[in-house]
Amino acid sequence: MNTEILGIIAMFGFTLLLGYPLGKYIAKLYAGEPTFLDPVFNPLEKLFFRLSGINPNEEWSWQKNLMALLAINLVWLLIGMFILMNMGWLPFNPDHNPSQSAGLAFNTTISFLVNCNLQHYAGETGISYLGQLYLMFLQFTTAATGMAAAAIIFRAFRKGRHKTYGNFFNDYLKTCTRILLPICLVLGVILMFNGSHIT
Repeated sequence: MNTEILGIIAMFGFTLLLGYPLGKYIAKLYAGEPTFLDPVFNPLEKLFFRLSGINPNEEWSWQKNLMALLAINLVWLLIGMFILMNMGWLPFNPDHNPSQSAGLAFNTTISFLVNCNLQHYAGETGISYLGQLYLMFLQFTTAATGMAAAAIIFRAFRKGRHKTYGNFFNDYLKTCTRILLPICLVLGVILMFNGSHIT
């Protein structure tokens, strides 16, 4: 059996092993139950909510949650288009890549915003470092958007007269700080120590 097949089997086995405890942790997080990361991230989240003026404990209707999801995505879209359409004069452009046209900037930003990551330019040679950083930021935050939206949808399917939908921004921030960031840090440390073995 060659190493590629063993790698695929190991990846699926690891995913199955990790699925149950990670799924249980995520369910506790979205249910508002205490988790072991509370002491680390509670102060950071309180700071974010104080600066934004959002009450994370306020229950929102599905309409208000939808408006919050659309609003944050509109902000990310406008920032992305601004960066890509103006990267010719913005900083972190040592290769002097030209700014993208409005159509290309929209196509690129919207594709990363919906997490399909379609590129109609020549990769690293067609976009500045600032543009690349922003697109990588979108790959992180759009995963959080999808997970927070899924948590709200699952709450909507619960039985009972007193349905709660939660608060999109609370779910979104918790997804970033308590799920995605820890996973990225753990994987980053693993890759840092095993980087010499990766080709």
